[in-house]
Amino acid sequence: MRDWLAEVLSMLGPGERRFAAADAWAALEAEIGIEFPGDYKAVVDAYAPVQINGHLSLAHPATERWNLGKRIRETSHAWAELDWDREHWVDPEDRIRVVLGLQEVRFGTKDGLIPITGTDRGEYIFLAPLPDRTGHRICAVDHEGCWNEYRMSFSEWLYRYLVGEDMVGPNSSAFYPGPVLLQPLPMSPDDRPAPIHGPERGM
Repeated sequence: MRDWLAEVLSMLGPGERRFAAADAWAALEAEIGIEFPGDYKAVVDAYAPVQINGHLSLAHPATERWNLGKRIRETSHAWAELDWDREHWVDPEDRIRVVLGLQEVRFGTKDGLIPITGTDRGEYIFLAPLPDRTGHRICAVDHEGCWNEYRMSFSEWLYRYLVGEDMVGPNSSAFYPGPVLLQPLPMSPDDRPAPIHGPERGM
């Protein structure tokens, strides 16, 4: 079995782990009522807050700026405000209940969709329980509101995203050849962190 986390970390290069804090994760997990997957926490702890290859952003639960808990609450509230009972006019392949097999549409709860990352292209990536509750899956929605399901770990999803596969639906690739660009996000108005590049990856 491939070690997707190891492959992602190798592609991104050594992380600085600037804000790694187990207590921050514990508090957020207690608030939501879930335990985040270990590979997701490992990537976030190693690099976040960061923007990857100019599009994908990761927040961190231990920082005041770019705070993951705040982002989850605000994003979940915004998505929950939508009237999901009016989806009858949408094509079946775009309906969240049909695509994801949901009886109820919930956000930010242990049995709902939890926003874990997103892009500046209007794409949102959610963590959600598998229908049989044996694990988690990745659910992604593009800027047009089309939903897609990926039954894989976060690290596998991220690896495939970085190598140019369509991971937010058809024709969603955001591939950039060469080393991955990591742009640490500023932690204050005067902060100007330097960009970091991962190692050469032969792409």
